Amino acid sequence: MSQIFSRTAVAMGVLFSGVILSANVACAQAAKQLVGTWRLISATTEQGDKTTPTYGLNPKGILAVDANGRYAIVAMRADLPKVASGTRTTTTSGENQALVGGSIAHFGSISVNKTGTVLIFKVENSTFPNWDGTEQKWPFNISREELRFAVPDASGGGIALTTWQRVN
Repeated sequence: MSQIFSRTAVAMGVLFSGVILSANVACAQAAKQLVGTWRLISATTEQGDKTTPTYGLNPKGILAVDANGRYAIVAMRADLPKVASGTRTTTTSGENQALVGGSIAHFGSISVNKTGTVLIFKVENSTFPNWDGTEQKWPFNISREELRFAVPDASGGGIALTTWQRVN
């Protein structure tokens, strides 16, 4: 009986370590695929049964990820208004509302969960200060040329869905 238990324990250990190893491989592969520069292709927000373009019809943005797991991301409307005064520090309340509502930026460190299915952004600072010091977990999928992720609790409310194209 102890031989059966022993063999079963060994078999389970080998099976379990194989699952862990394959999960670690998926995680490492996904993390490696993230490294580079990505251009924002589309951004939509789902709130209830309504889907709207988060940053207008032709959003602009960049996501840069380095080999050490550091990232910076900027997304904005293509049609942000010019500031009438010509200086960033003297906007009107309407200009300020359009600029803040039409853009976001943040930076920090990025990693992938063990299964290779969730991006983990450790936000150091953001133009949406509520995210400063937080950990954002966003489901994603990636191919050689395209990265897609969902932001379950988007800064503007709802669920944000973004698509990025590899630049390099």
